[in-house]
Amino acid sequence: MNEQKNVVDLLQDIKGLLSHTKKVFNIDDLVKYTGLSKSKIYKLSQLKLIPTGNNKHIRQLFFNKEEIDAWLIGKPNLSDEFLEQQFNKQLSQNRNSGL
Repeated sequence: MNEQKNVVDLLQDIKGLLSHTKKVFNIDDLVKYTGLSKSKIYKLSQLKLIPTGNNKHIRQLFFNKEEIDAWLIGKPNLSDEFLEQQFNKQLSQNRNSGL
């Protein structure tokens, strides 16, 4: 029984490592790759603070691994406070443009 669990754990580790060799990530891949939560990634993409794919014919979010790596190396501000400020700023701009 314990040996089976070890094999399953090892296979899951291998699967995780192989997923990092992809060139394009979906949201679940990006969560595993960066350790960010889904909600934070959705907030970042809504605010256009994270590089996303731009194919208008694909509804699902996707991310280029090389662009994500460059973005992460650039040390983006991922604090909740910063995201809240950016969201409020965008909301204010949307209100002002509607007047």
